[in-house]
Amino acid sequence: MRIDWLEKAAVRIQSWWRGNVVRRTLLHAALGAWVIQCWWRLIQAKTLEQRRRLALRLYSCQEWAVVKVQAQVRMWQARRRFLQARQAACIIQAHWRWHASQSRGLIQGRYEVRARRMELDIEILMT
Repeated sequence: MRIDWLEKAAVRIQSWWRGNVVRRTLLHAALGAWVIQCWWRLIQAKTLEQRRRLALRLYSCQEWAVVKVQAQVRMWQARRRFLQARQAACIIQAHWRWHASQSRGLIQGRYEVRARRMELDIEILMT
C-alpha cells in the first residue's frame, strides 16, 4: 500500500513536471511565433508605405503632366485668339485707311532736305 501511494505520488510529480515542460515549450513557441508575426507585420507596413509613396509620386507626376498639357493648350488657344484679333484689327485698319483716303480727299506733299534743316510743304485736297 505504501508503495502504491509512492508510485502514485511519483506519477503525479512526473506528470506535473512534464506539464510544466510542455507549457514552457508551448510558451517559447508562442513567443517565437509572436516575434515572427510582429516582424512580418512591420515588413508588410513598410512595403505598404513604399507602395503608397510610389503611387503618390506617380500620381503627382501624372498631375504635373496634365497641368503642363493644359497650360500649353490654353496658351495655344490664347495665341490663336490674339492672332485672329490682330488680323481682324489689321483688316479693319486697312479698310478704314482706304475709306478715309477715298472720302476725305488726298494728301499730297513734297519735302526737301537742305543742309541741316528740313522744309516740309503739305497740301491737302478735299474732293
